[in-house]
Amino acid sequence: MSADLAADVRRLVLGAAATSDLERAAQADFATFFPDEHGPVSRDDGPDHATASALVFDPTLTRTLLVFHAKGQFWVQPGGHLESGDASIADAALRELREETGVVVSGLPESLVYDLDHHGLSSAFGRCSSHLDIGVAVVVPEGAALIVSDESEDVRWWPIDALPDQVPPGFDGRVRRLRDRLLV
Repeated sequence: MSADLAADVRRLVLGAAATSDLERAAQADFATFFPDEHGPVSRDDGPDHATASALVFDPTLTRTLLVFHAKGQFWVQPGGHLESGDASIADAALRELREETGVVVSGLPESLVYDLDHHGLSSAFGRCSSHLDIGVAVVVPEGAALIVSDESEDVRWWPIDALPDQVPPGFDGRVRRLRDRLLV
């Protein structure tokens, strides 16, 4: 796995816009896994490792695109493990978005809107104990054709104010925080 990816994770951890105690705690937690530019970016680096995801919003910032994760049996943003061909966390997030939903985004602004989310996993996820997920905010035009990948059972737009009941703990707050950062 590329040392550049580990350096990108470290850069994002250090530059995270932590504006609350919850976000400062997440930043400190990530820093323990990435004290330098050689942190765990691959699932081969151990049971706790980085992942990238795309928190997708429509242009009105009132809806988000979610996939129903087959292993987890919950609605969540598209995302997953980093791969050797990924040049950055943003590239990995956009690749996962394309693979899991069919939505293609050509690039992101240089100044990313993102967050850090370290979450534990059930035994359904095999040797992965936890993911140190870096979620990148993405705005996509309406009308993009959607696909359902082998990892998901469904892909659907949801109103941010009416997310489904089957989401991971704290997910609604994560979506709202990123949406609010986009509004600024």
